[in-house]
Amino acid sequence: MKKIIVTDKSPRAIGPYSQAVEVGSTLYISGQIPLDPVTNEIVRGGIREQTEQVLKNIGLILTAAGYSFADVVKTTCMLADINDFAAMNEVYAKYFVKDFPARSTFQAAALPKGVLVEIEVIAAKK
Repeated sequence: MKKIIVTDKSPRAIGPYSQAVEVGSTLYISGQIPLDPVTNEIVRGGIREQTEQVLKNIGLILTAAGYSFADVVKTTCMLADINDFAAMNEVYAKYFVKDFPARSTFQAAALPKGVLVEIEVIAAKK
């Protein structure tokens, strides 16, 4: 059975999708972009600031669903410019410090609202 996860602490969905969906003990979080949850506006700054906001938003959704970054098993990172990989990775490494999830990272032709980064995650509990 699927359960829709919605929290007002993270930016609301900007289209016809859920922030996250839980099926059994697996949580699927939709791609998150660097929206400020209070203003719903894109955060200012470069790739580091945007990656930080994306991961904060993911953390808020994980928490709302009863998960943590330690439960994340897979991430997909989309960058507007693959040359931003090293800077994105520095911020990413603050959130994933051991037992790293599987990850795919690629450059996208365009991301929503012209952002520099979008990240989606899958988390699972034992």
